[in-house]
Amino acid sequence: MKRLFRHRGWVQALATLLTNANLRGFARGGIYTGAAKRICVPGLNCYSCPAATGACPIGALQAVLTGNQHNFSFYVTGTLLLIGVLLGRLVCGLLCPFGWIQELLHKIPGRKRKVPKAVDRPLRKLKYGVLLLFVLALPTFVVDGFGLGVPWFCKWICPAGTLEGGIPLVLTNASLRANLGFMFWWKMCLLLLTIAFSICIYRPFCRYICPLGAFYSLFNRISLARLECNEGGCVSCGRCASACPMEISLPAKLNSAECIRCGKCMNACPEGAITFRFGLARVREELR
Repeated sequence: MKRLFRHRGWVQALATLLTNANLRGFARGGIYTGAAKRICVPGLNCYSCPAATGACPIGALQAVLTGNQHNFSFYVTGTLLLIGVLLGRLVCGLLCPFGWIQELLHKIPGRKRKVPKAVDRPLRKLKYGVLLLFVLALPTFVVDGFGLGVPWFCKWICPAGTLEGGIPLVLTNASLRANLGFMFWWKMCLLLLTIAFSICIYRPFCRYICPLGAFYSLFNRISLARLECNEGGCVSCGRCASACPMEISLPAKLNSAECIRCGKCMNACPEGAITFRFGLARVREELR
């Protein structure tokens, strides 16, 4: 398992390719609508991406909430709950295409910055507000005369949708280019800001904005996939904390809500005290 995390970049690339296997969609400038599109993928990946072969769980949830029946989607919610219980934010670290894109951007040479703790800590709570307000509350309760809501997060915020769906479709569709308006340029500004911040700050969208990461973080403490520290083997060298790109206080908060299970702490530990586990035993102990 340690070898898997050492080659995490390749795992992320493969997950992105499987999530976007319809590559000919880029040439055709259309959206794949086959049977696989009914299945929610684990990570944040825009439904409107020409290559997307599955549905984004946040987009699918909003599509149900904005209908005039405002039905509760047991399928989408059940999928999110199942993934959360099984993996927690391991999805963010291994399977999310937009998380991988941010990491690639961060590899671009340039001055890297750490957000001061006084600013960073309150900002990390913002993603929970985005989840509650823009994903759940506004699409459900702000409706037009026909009882239809708006997918507020997808429409007004999501930079993944602009990068994966908006730009490719505009480039291949003349009618879309002729009708570009405020919304497209607003979303382009948000995307450019995300790109700029991703170059100098590690995964800023994941840290502060992503509602999917906020949802999965609720399960980090109880998920079956988790990191564990053998306290007897730990020599308190601090290398795990230094290696953590999410700047978590390790090893004390190994499975905190902010941990994306990237495994860098595990690879940095000279004593092999940090390990990856999948199972119920340790979860039971922590919940006692």
